[in-house]
Amino acid sequence: MTPHELLLYCRPGFEHDLSAELSTKADLAGWHGEPQSRSGSGYVRFVLPSEEPANALHRDLPLDTLVFARQSLVALPPLEGISREDRLSPIVAQVLESGWSFESIWQETPDTNDGKALNGLIKALERSLSSSLKKCGALRRKAGKRRLHLFWTDGDTVQLGMSFPGNRSEQPGGILRLRSPREAPSRSTLKLEEAWHAFVPRDAWPERLNQGMQAADLGAAPGGWTYQLVRKGMYVYAIDNGPMDKDLMASGQVEHLREDGFTWVPPNRLDWLVCDIVDKPMRVVEMIERWLLRRWCREAVFNLKLPMKQRWQEVERCLLRLDRHLSEARITAEIRCRHLYHDREEVTVHVRLLS
Repeated sequence: MTPHELLLYCRPGFEHDLSAELSTKADLAGWHGEPQSRSGSGYVRFVLPSEEPANALHRDLPLDTLVFARQSLVALPPLEGISREDRLSPIVAQVLESGWSFESIWQETPDTNDGKALNGLIKALERSLSSSLKKCGALRRKAGKRRLHLFWTDGDTVQLGMSFPGNRSEQPGGILRLRSPREAPSRSTLKLEEAWHAFVPRDAWPERLNQGMQAADLGAAPGGWTYQLVRKGMYVYAIDNGPMDKDLMASGQVEHLREDGFTWVPPNRLDWLVCDIVDKPMRVVEMIERWLLRRWCREAVFNLKLPMKQRWQEVERCLLRLDRHLSEARITAEIRCRHLYHDREEVTVHVRLLS
């Protein structure tokens, strides 16, 4: 049995946006498939014609290049109408028919209330599932670090997918769960913390996120993102007409300037620019472009607030403009964009200047 589809997780309500993104990027890579989704389900199936295996498409669309996907799997057709008296037999049979082998098993559900209600079922099956797959030789010690995913959408419906190291999320459900610090001025602080996990390799943190650096936070009040910068030991220019958290100001690492973030000019080149201003996406991109073209910062993290409709199209338009203008200025940059777990109606963009 050859897999002919990808299974991708997303935030419920963004299935249409992920489908549009997949269609655009698959078409550019020379692939033609059909996205299948249901609004609010939290996942999308991208199905190829029966003669085309999905492994190559999976390699052509790396997870870290997709905006709205949390996880990406090469998948087999869903198993539907499974008998609740014997759920394991059809699962084991499909694994054997596929010829798959793997080192670990993850059972997952959509990030919905209905999905969470299946957690009891998953726990009940865990031990017997592992035992059955070990006995048939599919679950073994050395299998290229491949992982089998069982994606349960109902008590009698499951879809089997495979993930590969280097092209998958290492978080269950593709969700990085962070604990909000009690002393942080707002829960928005988790957006920037998650962005660093998503865009900056952990072993690069000492070099790229360290004490003594300087940063600007545009639209800073009350200080959720400034808090993260201060916690890393940075000196921060907090730009906002609103009030800042008193404890942050007492740190001695924050200079609060009551100015317009769209027009403020830094006194010198900074290490980081962060921005969570609520405004039209293109206006934010135009402002960020000014910083990057004038090399006022080395790295930037900023959010783009999404419209109600055609969200992927707006994101694509903004990213293409940013990339084009940097290229025209002969500036080499790494640009990445993700719809993070702690985002809602926005996406987070990271830009790192390389030359």
